[in-house]
Amino acid sequence: MGDDEVLDAYSQVVTSVARHLTPRVASVRTERGAGSAVVLTGEGHLVTNAHVVGRSSHGEVTFADGIAGPFVVVGRDPLSDLAVLRTGLPVPEPPDFGNADQLLVGSLVVAVGSPLGLEGSVTAGVVSALGRSMPARGRTASRLIEDVIQTDAALNPGNSGGALADSRGRVVGINTAVAGMGLGLAVPINPTTRRILHSLREDGRVRRAYLGLVSVPTPLSEPWAARTGRRRALRVAEVVEGSPAAMSGIRPGDLILAINGHALADAQSLQKQMFDDAIGRRTEITVLRGEAMVDVVAEPTELVD
Repeated sequence: MGDDEVLDAYSQVVTSVARHLTPRVASVRTERGAGSAVVLTGEGHLVTNAHVVGRSSHGEVTFADGIAGPFVVVGRDPLSDLAVLRTGLPVPEPPDFGNADQLLVGSLVVAVGSPLGLEGSVTAGVVSALGRSMPARGRTASRLIEDVIQTDAALNPGNSGGALADSRGRVVGINTAVAGMGLGLAVPINPTTRRILHSLREDGRVRRAYLGLVSVPTPLSEPWAARTGRRRALRVAEVVEGSPAAMSGIRPGDLILAINGHALADAQSLQKQMFDDAIGRRTEITVLRGEAMVDVVAEPTELVD
């Protein structure tokens, strides 16, 4: 295949994705800011970033065809930087939402949003890296948004809340930040994100369990790597006084290997288990302390940001 044919195939992919997604992405304006949003349901729900709406309860959405109208904020979750809006406008059928866990570094991605207020803007690039993390924008500074997608698709202020799609037009991320020239970040669409969006639609909030510790991924040294069959664990860097973790006996320096029998390798695997069904529930935590494995029992409380 010649260079012209390669470029033509690339253009056809981007054009097809843009044609499919542009009507399904709206610009968002509140009294304090602006951004983008993606149609989530045929009933008028849209998904955007929590930081786009901030503390606003309402605003206006404008679609690429010029149709505009008010929206209300159904729910927001600063710890994932996601929010759900609802408008009374007739909306297009929502796009397909994919699974960012299936992306590969180098995969073609297309970003659709309203940078600088310019509705229906399209840029393209590749997945530059996967598994990035960034601080949540809530007041809980120790929380990280995990598995963030890094892309070189051009993002500018106003792209936040817009769609990051794969070559088949499936939304795999919600653009959330411009970290530098040629460096954009997007919250991934994955099973955890779907759970958050469902909670925001149905309950207006996300209930999370709280252990009260700060942990960092760390390599597991031999002979423990061979003995446990795991290469990484979570090292406890800090335990909040009076927290469920402190009351269970977890100490700074402990290596968390598993929770309720599920192996942990990173902060995301811990956060995935800290939702509402873990609140007040007996939680068995296996830690490596010095030369011994210790099982402790904690009862997470509800996280209040």
